[in-house]
Amino acid sequence: MKRDIILAGVGGQGILTIATVIGYAAVERGLHLKQAEVHGMSQRGGDVQSHLRISDKEIHSDLIPEGRVDLIISIEPMEALRYTSFLAPDGWIIANKKPFVNIPTYPDFEDVWKSIESMPRSILLDGEKIAREVATARSMNMVVLGASSPFLPFEIEELERAIEAIFSRKGEAIVAQNIAALRAGRALAEERNLAIH
Repeated sequence: MKRDIILAGVGGQGILTIATVIGYAAVERGLHLKQAEVHGMSQRGGDVQSHLRISDKEIHSDLIPEGRVDLIISIEPMEALRYTSFLAPDGWIIANKKPFVNIPTYPDFEDVWKSIESMPRSILLDGEKIAREVATARSMNMVVLGASSPFLPFEIEELERAIEAIFSRKGEAIVAQNIAALRAGRALAEERNLAIH
């Protein structure tokens, strides 16, 4: 078993929290895990990406070669497109739809969305809207993680336990909001995945 993942987005959107939840679940399962340090400007508004590798065997490098990524999880749509050359032929892109316009030359939103949707295996979702409906807009990253969860080597309950462990110091209400967001993203992915196949 092996999963090579690129996490992408903009500083302040919760990329590191997604990595922490996945990493916790991997360690609890007894899997090997390597994460490349976050590249880019990790302060709020700067582009961020990180390589995350999970395997039941030893992992020798924390960097993923081009053409080998199983899953791109992106909190920002244009950031998902930056790494499509890394995607394996059967790899998936899960991307949040809402743009974070941090450069004056940001492309037309519709063009960005169409580029993602033209990929053979992609889910483009309005994570913030879904998060507001079930919890709070701040849980958008957990919606995106939930939409990615069918393509991760974990049961949804393992990710829920990771969320509980990571967020427990913030109180039961925050744990419940993040789990609700995770489940909503999962439900959307299952619905879209069935429609694709």
